[in-house]
Amino acid sequence: MAGRHLRDLIAAYGERDDLKFRRAAQEIIREEESKRHTVLAKELQHLLASNGAAFVSDGPVLPEPPVDRDSALPLARISREDRRFSDLILGVGTAEMVKDLVHEVQQWPQLDEAGIVRRNRVLLYGPPGNGKTSLAAALASELGRPLVTVRVEGLISSYLGETAANLARLFEYASSGAYVLFLDEFDSIGKLRDDPSDHGELRRVVNAVLQQIDNYNGASLIVAATNHPEILDAALWRRFDIVAELPLPTVTEMQRVIEKSLPKRARHLASFYAPSLAGLPHAAGEFLANAARRRSLLRGNREVELEDIRAAAEETTSRRWQ
Repeated sequence: MAGRHLRDLIAAYGERDDLKFRRAAQEIIREEESKRHTVLAKELQHLLASNGAAFVSDGPVLPEPPVDRDSALPLARISREDRRFSDLILGVGTAEMVKDLVHEVQQWPQLDEAGIVRRNRVLLYGPPGNGKTSLAAALASELGRPLVTVRVEGLISSYLGETAANLARLFEYASSGAYVLFLDEFDSIGKLRDDPSDHGELRRVVNAVLQQIDNYNGASLIVAATNHPEILDAALWRRFDIVAELPLPTVTEMQRVIEKSLPKRARHLASFYAPSLAGLPHAAGEFLANAARRRSLLRGNREVELEDIRAAAEETTSRRWQ
C-alpha cells in the first residue's frame, strides 16, 4: 500500500472530507488490483460502497462535479431535493416499485454481506411531462442523498473521444460517494448504433456507456430517463435492473394532479375539466391549475371559480404538449 494514499486516507478522515477519503480508498483498491490481490480489492470495494456518504450527507458543502476539459462546463449539477413521493401522482405499480427500491437501497449492506447482487441501475421511460425528473428528485430526497443531474451540454464534447472520457470521470465521481446520479435525456448518449448518420463517434459513445454501466459498483443509485425509448440502443435495456414506464395519466390521476395544485376550496372543481385533458401529460394538469389561479388573482378574486378553470382548460388544450 502506497504511503501517500494511506496518508491521504487518514487526513481525509480527520477533515471529514468524503470525496478525498473515497478517492484515496479507490487508489488503494486499484493498487491491490494491480498486485492481483483480487479478493482483498473486492472486499475493500464492497466496504466502501456499503458505507456511502459518511461525510457528504452530514455537511452543507458538497464536492464539485468534474468538468469538461474542453469547454470547462461542469458535467453535472448537484443539489439537495425536498420533493417526496407523496408530492407525486404515481400509478399504483410505480408507487410500490419506488418505495420498495428505497427500502432495498437502505439494505444494500445486508445484501452485500449475503452475496446478493444489489439493484442500482434504474431506467425510466415515457412521454415528456410525466414526472421522470420529479421521480428522480423524490428518490434522492427519500434516500437522503444529493441529486447529481448530468448536464448533456457539458458531457457531450466536440473533441473525438472526450465524451467517453467525460463519462469515465462522471462515473468515477458517482463512485466517490452515495448519490442519485440522474442521466436525463439518456437517448442523447445511448442512441441506436445503426443510425445511418453515425460516423463512428456515436458507436464509441454508446460502447463507453455500456462499459461504464457494466463496471459500476459504487454506492450511488444510477437513474436514467428517456422520452424516446424507440431510439435507445437495444444493448442498454438489459443493463438496467429496473425498467419502469411513466405513462400518460388516467382521467382519475389527472384529476388528482389538478386538485393537488389548486387551493383546497377549489379542488372540487377539478372533476369538471380533468376529462378534457385526456391524452395529455401530468404537466398539463399542473399548467391548468396554475393558469386558473393566475386568472383568479389577476381578476382580483381571492377564490378560484369555475370560470377560471374553464378558461384555463381552454388555454391548456389549445397549446402543443409534445
